Amino acid sequence: MEQHASNTVPSTLSGADLALLDRYWRAANYLSVGQIYLLDNPLLREPLKPEHIKPRLLGHWGTTPGLNFIYVHLNRMIRARDLDIIYMCGPGHGGPGMVANTYLEGTYSEIYPDISEDADGMQKLFRQFSFPGGIPSHAAPETPGSIHEGGELGYALVHAYGAAFDNPELTVACVVGDGEAETGPLAASWHSNKFLNPARDGAVLPILHLNGYKIANPTILARASNADLRDLFQGYGYQPFFVEGHEPADMHSKMAAAFDAVFDQIRDIQAKARSGGAGTPRWPMIVLRSPKGWTGPKEVDGKKVEGFWRAHQVPVSNCRGDDGHRKILEDWMRSYEPENLFDADGRLKDDLQALAPKGNRRMGANPHANGGLLRKELSVPNIGDYEIKIGDRGSQAVQSTEIFGQYLRDVLKLNAKNANFRIFGPDETDSNRLGSVFEATDRVWMENIEPYDVHLSRDGRVMEVLSEHLCQGWLEGYLLTGRHGLFSCYEAFIHIVDSMFNQHAKWLKVTRELAWRKPISSLNYLLTSHVWRQDHNGFSHQDPGFVDLVANKKADIVRIYLPPDANTLLWVGDHCLKTYDRVNVIVAGKQPEPQYLTMDEAIKHCKAGIGIWEWASNEDNTIAPDVIMACAGDVPTMETLAAVSLLREMIPDMKMRVVNVVDLLALQAKEQHPHGLEHGEFDRIFTKDKPVIFAYHGYPYLIHRLTYKRTNHENIHVRGFIEEGTTTTPFDMTVLNELDRFHLAIEAIERVPGLKEKVPDVLDRLHLKLAEHHAYVREYGEDMPEVRNWKWPAS
Repeated sequence: MEQHASNTVPSTLSGADLALLDRYWRAANYLSVGQIYLLDNPLLREPLKPEHIKPRLLGHWGTTPGLNFIYVHLNRMIRARDLDIIYMCGPGHGGPGMVANTYLEGTYSEIYPDISEDADGMQKLFRQFSFPGGIPSHAAPETPGSIHEGGELGYALVHAYGAAFDNPELTVACVVGDGEAETGPLAASWHSNKFLNPARDGAVLPILHLNGYKIANPTILARASNADLRDLFQGYGYQPFFVEGHEPADMHSKMAAAFDAVFDQIRDIQAKARSGGAGTPRWPMIVLRSPKGWTGPKEVDGKKVEGFWRAHQVPVSNCRGDDGHRKILEDWMRSYEPENLFDADGRLKDDLQALAPKGNRRMGANPHANGGLLRKELSVPNIGDYEIKIGDRGSQAVQSTEIFGQYLRDVLKLNAKNANFRIFGPDETDSNRLGSVFEATDRVWMENIEPYDVHLSRDGRVMEVLSEHLCQGWLEGYLLTGRHGLFSCYEAFIHIVDSMFNQHAKWLKVTRELAWRKPISSLNYLLTSHVWRQDHNGFSHQDPGFVDLVANKKADIVRIYLPPDANTLLWVGDHCLKTYDRVNVIVAGKQPEPQYLTMDEAIKHCKAGIGIWEWASNEDNTIAPDVIMACAGDVPTMETLAAVSLLREMIPDMKMRVVNVVDLLALQAKEQHPHGLEHGEFDRIFTKDKPVIFAYHGYPYLIHRLTYKRTNHENIHVRGFIEEGTTTTPFDMTVLNELDRFHLAIEAIERVPGLKEKVPDVLDRLHLKLAEHHAYVREYGEDMPEVRNWKWPAS
């Protein structure tokens, strides 16, 4: 392997300055090791005994010394240049280092006064780490300065860019671990620089931390030559600076020089752009090569540890039961010379305390890492200005998302000055009928723009890239630093970010329990191009199961909405943009669909979440109806109403109640979800003993899961998506999944006791209609005229 040379000159810092940096780094390393191992004797005032060691050793050492090394050098840059920097810790197990550094700078004790800056506080700091009732091993929500937990790898860099958008004074230092660099989302994230405008956005400084190994194997990029890495990252649009070695004094000098160079370059890029300069900048980045487990034991039991994968987690594993292991640990910790770092009371010595930034310049106290502190309410227009005048119910077909797009256009206009709202999506804003937003802004694009390009500019506020991971990660970073946004996506492919949603929901769940973490704007999804209208895409684009995943999360975190028309979508969208600390999922089709409710009716209906549509029902209010025809989702609502109109014509004496569900989780019991209906109200709407034919947008089992505690659950019969479909007509999709009007009508007849025996001719007519449909679409390639042209009968 070639010898790697740095492309920076040594630092001009004095030997004394470098020695101070090294001592601060050793203090962070000492605290990191103590968190992994010690229950007591935090300052090693006596020889280590078995009872000083934790019975279960949990945590990760391998990446931590490199993270600490970066932190101390960032502190120097903040102090020297008065910079606004947050630290994005990509390596998943960097928790000991992040906790150690925020403790050294004083932030940790300010937030958690019980963890005081003395020997007693240090002992509690050590004990709590990865301990029952304590804190996790990652840079979790409990960790000051963190907006990225890193438990699941791949998202550090995309979060960093999301945080930097519209934050012109902020620099996000993002450490990318070499294990994380092997993931697909991280590989795509390097392209985020094509969307960062130096004139109005902040800066991201990627630091690729190559310590050679992941859990039990080498990493790909660590084995690449510097020449190959330089070519790779220059191709991505970066200028890499290499810092490498293992001797601390030499490495401190190299890192200080590299930081001076990259921060000079960032300053110059921004100054040029903000004075009217054009062109796409080549942003700097750092490639840091240091040994895994740096400064730890070289060998344990005759096996290589430092600079190898054995340093990844707990390098010395049996310190309670093995005297030799305990001696290795004690020698390791004493090598940092704690008596030269902490005073007699256990406080960091004054000359080292002076190295940390002050106040909000400390990375643990930076308000951008607690975005609720900076969040301002979004300015929104009056939804009444976009009301669809429905005329006769269901008589006109409107693209509901097109109307919502007009609303979003004006949200962008109202918040243009504050620059705190963006729309994210994978190249589908126009496709999803939100094109009105381009009357207010463009798509952001920092590469070349051709004269024939449409709606591209360097100042655009619509973020489009064909990576759902990037859209999700950008939005998360944007929200976590105090702003607002919306993610629009095809329903089937939102599954690509299932795990990212999961991580964000878990983050929100924890932060809601931390008083010092202030609320952030909700993560809002608009899922369209949904399962029931994939006319030209087919089976691969048919999957409504994202809502099933969402429904698994803590009840107070998630909301799922299925507005049936434009006015309900306007209320739901407006409501979601005003909420905080939630994940809101809105499912709404983009194709023309009937409009049912006036704006006043829509507002009342959406606030309730569930309601009886009396105008569509024909029940006798003095007695219970024969059947409840329930629906959730735009296509299921249309098919339910069509089934009701058929049954009213064919069986005039049959009494039906139509129930529409907008807020899906209102189906749960009140004790399960804050929006859940009281049992008495649920029984009033759905009755205690009458059959319920429930037409649902997604997989049927979810309705059963949400209603299993209800009195009438055994009489709820759900029809939804059953994994049938192809490239076919819209109505044929519903027929293939038995969600169509004919199947719903047949189900209703068969579920009302004694009815099917009375109307066999009606069942025959309905089955005949299904056969007629089957033949017609396969001959003509479109739905029957009576289906295409169906409208709710005028009253």
